[in-house]
Amino acid sequence: MKIGLVCPYDLSKPGGVQAQVLGLSAVLTARGDDTVVIGPGLPVGVSGVDLGRAVVVPGNGSKVPVSIDPTVLRLMRSVAGDIDVLHVHEPLMPTVSLSALRVGVPVVATFHAAPGAIGTRFYNLFGDWMTRILGPNVRRVTAVSETARAPLPTGLDVTIVPNGVDIASLGSDVERNPKRVAFLGRDEPRKGLDILLEAWPLILEQVPDADLTVMGAERDVPGIEWLGWVEDETKTEVLNSSSIYVAPNTGGESFGIVLVEAMAAGAAVVASNLKAFIDVGGHAAQYFESGDARELATEVVQLLQHDDIRSGLAAAGQERAADFDWGSVSAAYRALYEDSLS
Repeated sequence: MKIGLVCPYDLSKPGGVQAQVLGLSAVLTARGDDTVVIGPGLPVGVSGVDLGRAVVVPGNGSKVPVSIDPTVLRLMRSVAGDIDVLHVHEPLMPTVSLSALRVGVPVVATFHAAPGAIGTRFYNLFGDWMTRILGPNVRRVTAVSETARAPLPTGLDVTIVPNGVDIASLGSDVERNPKRVAFLGRDEPRKGLDILLEAWPLILEQVPDADLTVMGAERDVPGIEWLGWVEDETKTEVLNSSSIYVAPNTGGESFGIVLVEAMAAGAAVVASNLKAFIDVGGHAAQYFESGDARELATEVVQLLQHDDIRSGLAAAGQERAADFDWGSVSAAYRALYEDSLS
């Protein structure tokens, strides 16, 4: 089977959808499938088709790099001729994903994002229109979580297939620091870094020897280790050496892949009570009211001061993380590809 994996976002930039497309391609290729990654900014060494440059536009509380090239449909038609099925991620995103729906090849369409209040109202008002936009080539529809599925039209038959993680790659033999707390995220409001920084002095009042490592952001705040953007190897090392991972995000999340990564690495997870995070973490994480720095501090202090509670939560997290391993996720998608051809 020849599978085209379509990504609307610049594949050379870090991002959750990009990581899922590239990860799925690697896993399917290893299983013996012929995969072609299609999207803007194709990284060197990845088998596929580069659809050119992307531009950065605001979206869902962040900035997203998408192609707005009007010639994409023509390019998509030229590469789709010998492809059996297209797996189109974020199918309503211009111009790459929308074009992929129109080339006459069977499509498995995956929704990743939680669209926010405005997007949800739009989905509710124009559900029939959305179904027509998806068109007859879309044979199967998936969403990465209940949060991503919830705003979709009720008439759509949607299968939940979670994001995948290479669980084995997240192991490490580095020594774990029982007082180390970690954060990973871009420095934008919805990632909640400001809430963690507000909570940190409260944490230090009760656990003076605690230390905080921040990945993905850089600020001039003393007493905190700022690593900025990190390679996967560094991320894995930090997560394995940390006793607690904090996800203080305030919204706009449909899954929470970093929660799975942190749990797989053996860190106890403390997260804001977003539905998407609760869906991922289940009973294997501790939650606090989103935006409440004092409650965040209380949860972190409890884990830092009680090794037995922390180790029990970490063990539950590692067990929970196994549910999201690429082995089962890729098998679920592979079955949907087969179904779309029947």
